[in-house]
Amino acid sequence: MDNLTKEQRHKNMSHIRSRDTRPELMLRRALWKAGVRYRKNDPRLPGRPDIVISRGRIAIFVDGDFFHGRDMEKISRDLKSRREYWLPKIRRNKERDEEVNDLLTEDGWLVLRFWESRIRRELDAVVHEILSYVPPKKETG
Repeated sequence: MDNLTKEQRHKNMSHIRSRDTRPELMLRRALWKAGVRYRKNDPRLPGRPDIVISRGRIAIFVDGDFFHGRDMEKISRDLKSRREYWLPKIRRNKERDEEVNDLLTEDGWLVLRFWESRIRRELDAVVHEILSYVPPKKETG
C-alpha cells in the first residue's frame, strides 16, 4: 500500500524528469569545462542519447538507478506498492536499453552508459573515462 495520497503521489511523480536530470547536468557541465562539445538528446539517433559527441561517434546515456534497474534484486525486494506495474516496466526499460545499444553499435557508435549514482559519486572518473574515447581535435591552419 502506498503511504502517500493519490494527489501527493501524482505531484511527486510529475517532478521526475526524463531529461536534464541533476546527474546529467553535472556530467554535461564537466564535459563542457573539459572542452568537449556535444549535442543533447539527439532525436536522429535511436534512444535519443542524453549526450552525443559527434566527433567520436559516442552516445552517452545517464541511466536512473531505479528506472533502469541498477539492482533489480533490491528493487524487487523493497518495492511494496504497484509491483505489478513497476517490475515489468523496469524489465522492459532494461530490454529497450539493450536494443538501443545494439542499434547504435551496429551503426558504428560507441555506447557509454553511466548510472546516476556513479556520476554523483565519481564524476571525475566518469569524465576521465569519456575523455579517453574522445579523439583529439584536428588542427586547423
